[in-house]
Amino acid sequence: MQDGPRLVSVIVPTFQRPHLLRGALASIRRLEDRDLAFEILVADNGGACENRAIAEAFGATYVAVERRGPSAARNAGLRLATGDFIAFLDDDDAWLPGNVRAQIAVLDADPALDGVLGQAVGTDPDLKNPSAPWPERHPGVGDALLRTMLSGYFPQLGTLVVRRRVRDLVGLFDETLIGGEDLDWQLRIARRRTLGYVETPCMLFRGRAHGTYDAIQYDRLAYDRLVFFRHSVPEWRIWPSPLAFLRAYQGTLQHFYWYFVTIMIAAASRGQKRRAFRAIVGALRVFPVRATYHLVARRDCRRALVQMASMHRPI
Repeated sequence: MQDGPRLVSVIVPTFQRPHLLRGALASIRRLEDRDLAFEILVADNGGACENRAIAEAFGATYVAVERRGPSAARNAGLRLATGDFIAFLDDDDAWLPGNVRAQIAVLDADPALDGVLGQAVGTDPDLKNPSAPWPERHPGVGDALLRTMLSGYFPQLGTLVVRRRVRDLVGLFDETLIGGEDLDWQLRIARRRTLGYVETPCMLFRGRAHGTYDAIQYDRLAYDRLVFFRHSVPEWRIWPSPLAFLRAYQGTLQHFYWYFVTIMIAAASRGQKRRAFRAIVGALRVFPVRATYHLVARRDCRRALVQMASMHRPI
């Protein structure tokens, strides 16, 4: 049995949100005890002047990152990590008391595993009104876990604890990806069949108010599609049929589709013709056949089209 506390390097990317960073770091330090110590690496590619002082106040190492994007920030932290284990937390989320120890226990029990995922708890933008922990059911192991992750299960990176060796085994985050970069990195581990899971609520995931991130959804759609094909095509044998593969693809992108459909209906009802039109385009970009069918067959979608047609403002 190891003497002294286990050292975990925690990488916290941040971008011009000092008011949220303080809460994230506090949630990490609250987990420390005689058995567990954290090397916190605050990787800042936003340059907010307060962030260095906040990091130092929590005994964290401040890392200035010149390149924009969460992948660049996480990679800067990965390169400096010295702990036996590595974990992550975005600056707007918070860890729960059950995090880290549960994953390390599983890793200690199975030396073949490279990492372990836990459950996330969704909240409103104020980290209140928590949802039920998810995933609600065990996502599986081996091929089953890989299929689940390529069918719409997007594990929250803040629930993951990996051995430091993962940095050499799967490499760094892909800095060319604006969206889906965290899923891409976790899929690399899952494809080794060395990713485990523990049914423990590990983090609070701060949600955005629905309808406030249209531009992000447009951008991320293309990247999530890219990540799906990057990992699903080489692993095509894990699906029993082409139809099962198609269902996995639909599961991966369906949240984008229903986001755009919901925005289209709401925007049309408010007279926001431009936004409603862009939402239709977004839905067609995700699933063109399904979107065309729903615009004809679904009453709420037809009503939105009629409302748009009755508007006299230019698109």
